[in-house]
Amino acid sequence: MNDQSAAKPRGGVLTWALWGAAAIGVAAVVYIIAQSSTKPATQAPVAVSGAVPVATETHDVAKKLEHAADGVAPPAYAFVDGSGKKLTPADFKGKVVVMNLWATWCGPCKIEMPTLAKLAKSYEGKPVVVVAVSIDKAEALDQAKAFIAQQAPLAFYNDPEAKLPWALKPVANGMPTTIILGKDGLERGRISGEADWAGPGAKAVIDKLLADS
Repeated sequence: MNDQSAAKPRGGVLTWALWGAAAIGVAAVVYIIAQSSTKPATQAPVAVSGAVPVATETHDVAKKLEHAADGVAPPAYAFVDGSGKKLTPADFKGKVVVMNLWATWCGPCKIEMPTLAKLAKSYEGKPVVVVAVSIDKAEALDQAKAFIAQQAPLAFYNDPEAKLPWALKPVANGMPTTIILGKDGLERGRISGEADWAGPGAKAVIDKLLADS
């Protein structure tokens, strides 16, 4: 009898210890989940000494340049200039053309646009032209014109039907998309997404096309 009565407290203590451990385990799991939900899904990589910073490399024109349609003629699709005159990419033949498709609702487009203006300025007097074609609809046209005039002084072009991105072969992979044409009027590369057109990578690409054509 004494043995049985002595065993009961020990069993009770063991049960409570197991329940306590389980409660602590549950609390730990809840804490980990809560912490995971408050941390960003990804963290910025740490730059290795001597390496190119990630942000610079990500937007470098020379590194982002694609050649999926190298040597292909651009579509004979018409867009308009600031006065409403219809133009096609072929109208710029004889120059290296940086044709950028953008819109005011596209954040990365607006970020990179001033660098396109710097690129155009750095090649003044040379056969290089930046053709920034807005695909904004009529209701946003005044906003698009104002942005170009104030933030990136460039000639204004517009695709009122917003069909140029789909007329390209292959079609544009989101906004912004930039098509680079050689002086022969053929596509020599393109970039999907934001790029730094004022950096040395852009100059290297343009200078090579000027030398090749």
